[in-house]
Amino acid sequence: MEIRANTKLQELLKPYPFLLEFFINRSPNFKMLKSAVVRNTVGNVAPLSHIAERGGIPLEQLIAEIAAAVQAHTGDELTVVLEQPQASPPLLAPEARQAALKEIIRDLHAGVDMKNLKARFHTLIRDIDGTEIARLEQRLIAEGMPESEIKRLCDVHVELFKESLGTQQRPNVPAGHPLHTYMLENRVAEEITQQLEAPGEKKLLLPLLNRLAEINLHFLRKENQLFPVLEQHEITGPSEVMWAIHDDIRQGIKRARMELESAEVPLDRQAFKALLQMVDDMVYKEEHILFPMALEILSEADWAKVRQGEEEIGYAWVTPEAGWSYQVPAEKAGAAAHGVLPQEIQLDTGSLSPELLNLMLMHLPVDLSFVNDKDEIMYYSQTKERIFPRSPGVIGRKVQNCHPPKSMDTVQKILDSFRTGTKDSAEFWIQMGGRFIHIRYFAVRDANGSYRGCLEVSQDATSIRALEGERRLLDWN
Repeated sequence: MEIRANTKLQELLKPYPFLLEFFINRSPNFKMLKSAVVRNTVGNVAPLSHIAERGGIPLEQLIAEIAAAVQAHTGDELTVVLEQPQASPPLLAPEARQAALKEIIRDLHAGVDMKNLKARFHTLIRDIDGTEIARLEQRLIAEGMPESEIKRLCDVHVELFKESLGTQQRPNVPAGHPLHTYMLENRVAEEITQQLEAPGEKKLLLPLLNRLAEINLHFLRKENQLFPVLEQHEITGPSEVMWAIHDDIRQGIKRARMELESAEVPLDRQAFKALLQMVDDMVYKEEHILFPMALEILSEADWAKVRQGEEEIGYAWVTPEAGWSYQVPAEKAGAAAHGVLPQEIQLDTGSLSPELLNLMLMHLPVDLSFVNDKDEIMYYSQTKERIFPRSPGVIGRKVQNCHPPKSMDTVQKILDSFRTGTKDSAEFWIQMGGRFIHIRYFAVRDANGSYRGCLEVSQDATSIRALEGERRLLDWN
């Protein structure tokens, strides 16, 4: 057997399945290969040149190590061919890939046969993964290409995944397991999209769309509970790509709701249909790609972490069924549970017990979050009605991973400016649900001026902005 730069991963794993363990142990970046879903999708298109690049290993070295492992395990001698064969097209440079994507998008718009487009797209992505595709798409948007055009690539991408995965079934998990609850929500989401696909008057569609909007809770749990635990296993692709699509769906629902509520603005039926397709495609990607991969990689202790704190975010349309039981990891248990009495914390101007300090922070009329100097979220105040949802899954997570991809540059710019000392604060204000939200970021520095982290303060300032005149007397009426 020959082994060369464009040899696909699956071409090696089929005759030599023991190489899976070789790859997983060779680099942390190969851990996602534990998932059969990843092997059956990425493994079918990713050549060794891409595998080597992802693992940070020189291609020649990786090929030599694979050949040595095969010979040691089976006695077979692989023929190493380091030159790209003439019959195989060269791997495309990023600029060429971008140009190829543009052509595929134009042909999508022109109605070119899907079979033809899938073949071209398959050739294009043979040496890249979904994350790089997302970055290429983002660059096309920056160049001015409408997102509506680029998002049509998802149709091609989903079709390729469906071919790779065949008739794979949904994960089989007990009732009450986080994945079981996600899939219960998906069944409701499918029912709602089916009802919305039927022609109807605007006033009849609006209640259904408002019901579909509850899917935001489904997305928030993924972003704040499931993604952080996957990231601890160095699985970052799903959070980056899926979060961007979550935001597209959120914006699509917001736009459609505005059109349905307005007597003057007509409903963009084409955009509305695309929104429903995005929801259905997300259900497919979750149940045939994300969830099976997570089930293979995460331990029971990991799933307990996912489950803990879900109620703080909430559920879309359903509640978890009884059945699956979980035990919170020991490190999450409080000191009081072990009979340890917390000591008072000495502050600059007094002292407080951890209990009183926690209660004080919980009763502030603002939401607080603190990110340390390593950009890790260390704390958030669990106020009664938080403006932005938080859950225990974010603790210890890189703050960059807690924001949608489109906000990443802004977050990094703030942190970099705080760290270098060029800026000490940043503020934003937004309109959300009829409320005026004021968001501020402060650089936290010690007595020596060293950067120790970033404090985020969010406040619903709606009632404050409405104040007029004076109030000097107590008025509790």
